[in-house]
Amino acid sequence: MQREKILITGANGQIGKVLTVALREVFGLENVVATDLRSPNISQGIFEQLDATDFEAMSSVVVKHGITQLYHLAAVLSARGEADPTGSWHINMNSTLNVLEAGRIFKLSKVFIPSSIAVFGSSAPKEGVHQCFYPEPETVYGIAKVAGENWGAYYFNKYGLDVRSLRFPGVIGYQSAPGGGTTDYAVEIFHKAISEKSYTCFLEKHTRLPMIYMDDAIRATLRLMEAPADRISIRTAYNLQALSFSPEQLATEIQQHIPDFSIEYKPDFRQKIAEGWPGSIDDSLARHDWNWKPAYGLQSLTKDMIKHLSESPQFA
Repeated sequence: MQREKILITGANGQIGKVLTVALREVFGLENVVATDLRSPNISQGIFEQLDATDFEAMSSVVVKHGITQLYHLAAVLSARGEADPTGSWHINMNSTLNVLEAGRIFKLSKVFIPSSIAVFGSSAPKEGVHQCFYPEPETVYGIAKVAGENWGAYYFNKYGLDVRSLRFPGVIGYQSAPGGGTTDYAVEIFHKAISEKSYTCFLEKHTRLPMIYMDDAIRATLRLMEAPADRISIRTAYNLQALSFSPEQLATEIQQHIPDFSIEYKPDFRQKIAEGWPGSIDDSLARHDWNWKPAYGLQSLTKDMIKHLSESPQFA
């Protein structure tokens, strides 16, 4: 049986850092190659500096390490992408097409290209958006994600490339700082609550959005990629739902642990982005096809975030 060799793009990012560790636990330290534009702070494991928009460089890394699976995490996120739409499109789309072409040419066994709730716009229902609801994104990030979903399905149907994807909600984790997404307030708020006991939120207090704890996001990714191919019925991207809450609800839960924490609301351009997204999505197909089920709710998520961040050297 062939030993899998994994390549990860964007390994220094919010999800990339944690997914790299998780994949190395599954496949072995020597079988997971982390790549990014900049070298990581830690030296453990194999790392290659790589611009994912450079196909020749990507091909070279794939050949050098005998890569069999590729996880594509490199991307410019929603809020940051709006500051430079054409530049964001270039990075997000060219890198995605490079990954798909590498998968086709080098006959990779599986490719993971995450999508996002950003594929939905204001035309979507506010709650329980169905898996097959027509996506009409209103940000360049969301437009690129829809295009990526369809390209992935195209490569599966035309070339038989086993491309899999998840529409991630906002991902909350203690492992890294916010990375430029509209849902990143839900990470930033914990850092400020512990360090300053106050936070100024860039969204309105009642803006309810889908979220997922990092542990659940990684577990969902691994479960999807481990599932037999005949269990995968969606070749664009699966809806993924864990929990939904507003900034006010999260702040109230944080105050159960940090009573003197205070919050004020000064919405900026990200409020308009958030208003175009649903408050929850229907992930019943993920639950049916590969037994997805989240482990964290708002209380357990908040407790775990505060515990880990309070123990971090940066807050000591």
